[in-house]
Amino acid sequence: QVQLVESGGGLVQAGGSLRLACAASGRTYAMGWFRQAPGKEREFVTSINWSGSNTYYADSVKGRFTISRDNAKNTVYLQMNSLNPEDTAVYYCAARSSYLLSARASEYTNWGQGTQVTVSS
Repeated sequence: QVQLVESGGGLVQAGGSLRLACAASGRTYAMGWFRQAPGKEREFVTSINWSGSNTYYADSVKGRFTISRDNAKNTVYLQMNSLNPEDTAVYYCAARSSYLLSARASEYTNWGQGTQVTVSS
């Protein structure tokens, strides 16, 4: 069972940037980032396939967020630019047992504990 640990969350002003990291305890395949704001359901943010050659983004973050991975370090990153208060949420990374990316939370088998991102206006 792969363990996932997120880091890099924090408080940032609107327009600022943060870089999240998700360190895995072993090899991973496709990975994803999801987020959950208070009182809302968990929502898909972005996903990346095993090789990093294919990515997919939610419309709400497209052009502002970038997912990447370093398989030598078993780490996935989420670069978040032009942050706005609507991006405030707990961000979770997730791993699935497939090489292919997915936007469906139900298709991910391993989850991190989450890291808080707060964007002030």
